Amino acid sequence: MSGSTAEAPGGAPATSRAIVVDAPGTHRLVTRPRPQPGPGEVLVEVAAAGICLSDREVYDGHRAPGYVRYPVTPGHEWSGTVVAAGPGVDPALVGRKTVAEGFRSCGTCERCRAGDTSLCSAAYAETGFTHPGAFADHLVVPARLLHPLADDADLRGAALLEPAAVVAAAVRAAAPEPGERVAVVGAGTLGLLAVQFLAASSPGELAVVDPRRERAELACRMGATEARAPAHSPEVHGRYDLVVETAGARTTAADACLLARRGGRVVLTGMFAAGAVGIDPVHLSVSQLTVRSVFGAPSAAWSFAVRAYGSGLIDPASLITNEFPLERYADALALVGGGDPKTGKVLLRP
Repeated sequence: MSGSTAEAPGGAPATSRAIVVDAPGTHRLVTRPRPQPGPGEVLVEVAAAGICLSDREVYDGHRAPGYVRYPVTPGHEWSGTVVAAGPGVDPALVGRKTVAEGFRSCGTCERCRAGDTSLCSAAYAETGFTHPGAFADHLVVPARLLHPLADDADLRGAALLEPAAVVAAAVRAAAPEPGERVAVVGAGTLGLLAVQFLAASSPGELAVVDPRRERAELACRMGATEARAPAHSPEVHGRYDLVVETAGARTTAADACLLARRGGRVVLTGMFAAGAVGIDPVHLSVSQLTVRSVFGAPSAAWSFAVRAYGSGLIDPASLITNEFPLERYADALALVGGGDPKTGKVLLRP
């Protein structure tokens, strides 16, 4: 619920609340006139919005220059319902449950035309970082970025379709085959979603490597056949046909390559910071590994994730552990990256 009492013609709320991060470490909950969609845009009433570590980076001021524009309303993982359509937009979208791609790709550059919309060569633009995001009652997005959901879709779980789309991009790049030995490095949101996707490919083994016992056990309930602490991973170096890295920790790229068998495949999905350990080029060449990286999710991966969600192949809602109203944004943010292994995905519910 928006918490607004004033109404516009037709019964719609005349005002809308939003979290605004004015600068690192400073935020406000503001009430403004309800935004209006322009040509080619829709207005979405937010049902739920997930908080991830990149949202902490925005608040703490650790996001790289050029990848955030203050003041900003964060929120790039979300679901909601279209409540208004701007000029040139199909009015039949009004009332549809939906999610939308975060990258506001140009659609005309060489990379976009090749289908790699997450690698758009135009100036970086992404909902929740350079454009107002979903830590709000409403947000405006280009209609061309929508991925409408089924009428009976659970919007709570759908809020995690953004990270699911990133994992879908990794799985599509990995091309898992039935019977393969597979390992997932990391049991955070991306890792647990990767387990769900990969379990559906009928692997011969599906191991998860994570130092947090609680998270590893959760991965086993979601389809992993084995959980292993990083300290014990040398015992299985060279074992896996496919390794999907999701943690983005200092050593996990190098560790993932050591887990792969000779001729194996490694997909790097985590976002690494400066100072991460490099991959040993001698090991890489002698082992003849195929190493791919994933940055965000192109449109095709979004479609893949939405289909998987609609068919019940993945259950993102099972990762949610905490939900807060907008008024408790600070409390919600403090949980993310706080180190408690029992904390999974944290949602804001306007």
